[in-house]
Amino acid sequence: MVIMATRPVIGFTSAALLAIFLFACATVPYTNRSQLMLVSESQETTLGAQAYKEVLSKAVIVHDPKFVDPVRRVGERIARAADKPDYKWEFTVIDDDSMINAFALPGGKVAVYTGIFPVAKDEAGLAAVLGHEVAHALAHHGAERMSQGLLAQIGAAGLSVALGGSDPQTANAVMQAYGLGAQYGVLLPFSRSQESEADHIGLILMAKAGYDPHAALGLWQRMEKLNEKTPLEFLSTHPSYGTRITDIQRWLPEAQRYYKADGSKNEALPTPARTAR
Repeated sequence: MVIMATRPVIGFTSAALLAIFLFACATVPYTNRSQLMLVSESQETTLGAQAYKEVLSKAVIVHDPKFVDPVRRVGERIARAADKPDYKWEFTVIDDDSMINAFALPGGKVAVYTGIFPVAKDEAGLAAVLGHEVAHALAHHGAERMSQGLLAQIGAAGLSVALGGSDPQTANAVMQAYGLGAQYGVLLPFSRSQESEADHIGLILMAKAGYDPHAALGLWQRMEKLNEKTPLEFLSTHPSYGTRITDIQRWLPEAQRYYKADGSKNEALPTPARTAR
């Protein structure tokens, strides 16, 4: 009875997955990697705008031109290099010196925490940060992560039905193993591959925007010194700093082909000492 009941479900799930793979494919700019997309670009953009609004509603926004101007200046150059005119690009500075970070949400919504300024050091270092973040938006990594999560849910649902006739202890053990396998064998490696891809595309974007891509090496070397105690790479959503530095060195010759110095001065960034709001 169990076998007869589960075969149609498994067959249906397989057919559904095949249809997804056939009709929901996209390609990443520059790397030409094939993507599986179960979320449309309009859905992704709407969700990104909502998330951005929510984050900013809880944050302290910086209005001091000393901090805002370089972020917008560099960000707008990177955005022009990304050549995504349908995105409504926004670049915001958030007052939080403890956050050495920045983020981009689908649709071109970008925020930089003041904590990144001392590590980025100058506008070329900031271009490496923003190139990486804009690359996430350009490559639709948000929609791709949502799609991966949906696939994992489909797999879990199919497995749960297939285990319907098993004793609860066995079924629970199998489902836990599936969850761990999905997390450490698929979702985390996938997240790390997206981060590497954003590093790769980000190098090209900063070079196209007129910033020397070699500045990305200095940025990640400084980040490595600040974060000596990091989790093992296979437990992390991001590649190790050593991996990132090695990969950037490998990609630099490609990025260099896009680089044309435009004579702009590489201005030093201000150091937050309690940011003016």
